[in-house]
Amino acid sequence: MQRCLDLAVRAIGHVAPNPMVGCVIVCDGKIIGEGYHQEYGQPHAEVNAINLVSANLQYLLPQSTLYVNLEPCAHHGKTPPCADLIVGRKIPRVVIGSNDPYPKVAGKGIQKLLDAGIEVTTGVLKSEADFLNRRFLTFFTQHRPYVILKWAESADGFIAPNEPKQLWLTNEYSKKLVHQWRAEEQAIMVGKKTVEIDDPELTVRLTEGKNPARVVIDRTLAIPPSKKIFAPNAPIIIYNQLEQYSDSKIHLEKVDFDLPVLPQILQSLASKNIQSIIIEGGPNTLQRFIDLNLWDEARIFIAPVRLGDGKASPILAGDLRAEKQMGGDKLRVILNNSLSQTFP
Repeated sequence: MQRCLDLAVRAIGHVAPNPMVGCVIVCDGKIIGEGYHQEYGQPHAEVNAINLVSANLQYLLPQSTLYVNLEPCAHHGKTPPCADLIVGRKIPRVVIGSNDPYPKVAGKGIQKLLDAGIEVTTGVLKSEADFLNRRFLTFFTQHRPYVILKWAESADGFIAPNEPKQLWLTNEYSKKLVHQWRAEEQAIMVGKKTVEIDDPELTVRLTEGKNPARVVIDRTLAIPPSKKIFAPNAPIIIYNQLEQYSDSKIHLEKVDFDLPVLPQILQSLASKNIQSIIIEGGPNTLQRFIDLNLWDEARIFIAPVRLGDGKASPILAGDLRAEKQMGGDKLRVILNNSLSQTFP
């Protein structure tokens, strides 16, 4: 199962909104085939693993065990049901990490296997398997995108100077990692002030991958079209109170600013099948997510500089998941307490 997870994670940033899935086929203690879901719309992990069993070993499938980190699908989507393939190849045993919460699967894949007389074991490395697909699982259980907060702060706890000017705190290693994170998520969000002050591109210039959809809160549509976020290299979604409009690249979405805006935005993004978003806004935007408990994970860089004064970093409490050095920067990864209970 660990090998399934190691294979599955290779697809991060390439299969969303599908989950990351790896599959390993074992006979007499030896791996005879393995594969993973590589691109959205392409064959699933089970298909790739079975196809990669060499022709002279296909006869071993009716004696083998198939390991997969997520319940095999049971419905026709862009590809046929994997559960039907397993049954058709007469594989007698299947070991599963996570159950699939997607309504068209949600136990139906396991039931198909059981109805065919296949021995099914579930919950193997479940916590690890659930955490790998935390975006997918959160989307279908919480009905909103998985929310990652990201910011950099000084050693004395400031995120920005008092005067409105751009300030880089982190080193090149940290910047490159942030671009890698962007490539792994479906959307990235900032507030209007961040656009006005920093004029960010919100792209993956420093790494390979697909640019995320750019999300901005601009109540009165005051951001000038000369800003870099309007470049045609990724879609942009602007939440405002004035206008509803959509074309291939620009989407204006009206929300009610007399009600809490962030829940409306997350609901809207979920309706667009966006399962994950990274928030790179200023302290006000970040703190609003925290105050409403609409966050799952925080990634905080602490730079080895002191500002002495400025805008204070957001206040956040959670479970420290990881801490490591990035050159002179320190990276802390914190999970929301409710999430850390789900994925211990």
